[in-house]
Amino acid sequence: MIAADDLVALVRNYNPKTNAGLIRAAYDYGRAMHEGQFRKSGEPYFTHPVSVAALLTEQRLDDATIVTALLHDAIEDTRSTYTEIEQRFGHEVAELVDGVTKLTNLQLSSSETRQAENFRKLFMAMSRDLRVILVKLADRLHNMRTIRAMRPEKQVQKARETMEIYAPLAGRMGMQWMREELEDLSFRVLNPEGRSSIIRRFVTLQKETGDIIHRITGDMRLELEKAGVQAEVFGRAKKPYSIWRKMQEKKIGFSRLSDIYGFRVITRSEADCYTALGAIHQRWRAVPGRFKDYISQPKSNGYRSIHTTVSGRDGKRVEVQIRTAQMHDVAETGVAAHWSYRDGVRSENPFAVDPAKWIASLTEQFDAEEDHDAFLEAVKLEMYSDQVFCFTPKGDVVKLPKGATPLDYAYQIHTRIGSACVGAKVDGIRVPLWTRLKNGQSVEIITAQGQTPQTTWLEIATTGKARSAIRRALREANKERFARLGLELVRAAFENVSKKATDKALDKAAKTLRFESSEDMLAGLGRAELTTREVIDSVYPNLTPARAPEVDGGRAIVGLANGQAFERARCCQPLPGERIVGITHRGRGVAVHTIDCAAMAEYEDEPLRWMDLHWAEGIHPPIHTVTLELTITNDAGVLGRICSLIGDGHANISDLNFVDRKPDFYRLLIDVDLRDAEHLHMILSTLEAESNVASVERRRDPGLAQTRAAAE
Repeated sequence: MIAADDLVALVRNYNPKTNAGLIRAAYDYGRAMHEGQFRKSGEPYFTHPVSVAALLTEQRLDDATIVTALLHDAIEDTRSTYTEIEQRFGHEVAELVDGVTKLTNLQLSSSETRQAENFRKLFMAMSRDLRVILVKLADRLHNMRTIRAMRPEKQVQKARETMEIYAPLAGRMGMQWMREELEDLSFRVLNPEGRSSIIRRFVTLQKETGDIIHRITGDMRLELEKAGVQAEVFGRAKKPYSIWRKMQEKKIGFSRLSDIYGFRVITRSEADCYTALGAIHQRWRAVPGRFKDYISQPKSNGYRSIHTTVSGRDGKRVEVQIRTAQMHDVAETGVAAHWSYRDGVRSENPFAVDPAKWIASLTEQFDAEEDHDAFLEAVKLEMYSDQVFCFTPKGDVVKLPKGATPLDYAYQIHTRIGSACVGAKVDGIRVPLWTRLKNGQSVEIITAQGQTPQTTWLEIATTGKARSAIRRALREANKERFARLGLELVRAAFENVSKKATDKALDKAAKTLRFESSEDMLAGLGRAELTTREVIDSVYPNLTPARAPEVDGGRAIVGLANGQAFERARCCQPLPGERIVGITHRGRGVAVHTIDCAAMAEYEDEPLRWMDLHWAEGIHPPIHTVTLELTITNDAGVLGRICSLIGDGHANISDLNFVDRKPDFYRLLIDVDLRDAEHLHMILSTLEAESNVASVERRRDPGLAQTRAAAE
């Protein structure tokens, strides 16, 4: 057990002006009160409060919090009273100890149906003094570190409670190191085989690759030195639970998992953070969609840092966090940095957040007129940024992802209720179905007999359960209607070729086209998933009208002299289907321009060089290159989807060039080989419909035209 003088020394390391007498008095009083009490491990019970106090010294907390840690179990487990503590140690300490005692007595349950109540109680405690939660978190951390002495069933109960309540709470408060350790300690209890498996694989990986952390850390230091940045660089493998969670979320094995190493760069100034970022991105390829600038846009708990992920050695991804030393202090202690001491005075860290303001920032979206209980009910789960908990009229809790709507809520209760939904009431007020639900709201779904899902619901629903149910219902509801439309279309098409759309002919077509039934084929025809020509060709392949002839690429232009060479002008890149004109160039043949090309103004006074041209009739091969200029969001997978859309449109990408790279968007030029102007229009329409495409247009640059000097 840590001695009183050693504990005082730990505090003096960051607060030379500490009230050593007060801490020694609390130490002696707590030891006396817990005399004769023992932990499950057999140690004297007072070793626990002392260890909790020592944990809080790592966060450089004030004397009142350290004393509270020493006494946090005194009222609950000994003959000590609130009045006695107030007389001996003051009103502030007595209130903090009382707050921790009440929080301990809440008997927080980790069952899903009681989580709303749990967090309401936590907010109550936090609203009085956030230091109560800091002591409780340190108390839970020490208990988890020593959990092996408890009965197995008790270990599981405490571990699950820690994983579902205390670990997320620590993360929300900005104490990420504590969240990670609490999660990992809980993981060790809840899934020891999974944790051991991850650790064994790490050991195997290290044998295969060597000390990759040391190598990458050295490389980063070298690049920063070249850039003139003085910084410390640290690297580590991510915690086993973090690795396990990623494997479960992505449904992949350890061998396919990247981004398992994290590196931290601590600089001397904010400007150096961005210089360091540039140096790292210059040396390693940045992973799109994995950049976050929390320096320019800090989190509400004061967290500031730059996050980026780059492809390191052997293509392995590594995460890099870049921050100043002051930012690092807040990143380590979160909201607790408000009470941090250094050299005997409250830390002047400019990034530390006032806890009262932090709690207010979590709840500012709600009306101030609400009474205290209603207010707490409305904000109790703002601690979870990725979940929304709502209540049924009977008081049951429904868990949904953030951004969910009453429609998602209805389908979460039951598919039948979701399909019959016509409206909703939130806290007794009728609201549209697209309303975003907030934590703590009471939701009532209004249903009507005969109601069926609408197509527009797909734009409203956000959960996979609701969207799949809506799509399934729409398919069933629309199948009959589309089948009737498809039958009318196919009858007319068969009549055009002097045939009848008999049941036998339709069955033959469905079999050939690999539909389960002729009804499925007709429904697909009605939905424009296939054409009547495909249906007729599948039964009578020789009856459809002959296709237009294909045009030889070397004879695509009509109006040229026999054997006269031509080339498409780079300034306007004309396509079949557009009006064109030719300009003769001595010794180089004819340059073909669109009639509205801006470069044509250069030749207005030379009418003898103009030639009246047009494109040959027929189907042109997709060999005509057009440059598209796109602005797309900088996010994972966006460029891949763009390329897929172009490929799905039967167009080939012959070149791609990034013009501008920004943290949130890319601007690029893509050369696409097309058949004609109609083909271009189809590709542009497809790209414009993509949500990650901010703009797309055909590039026309008169500056690329051959100048008179070059041509002559």
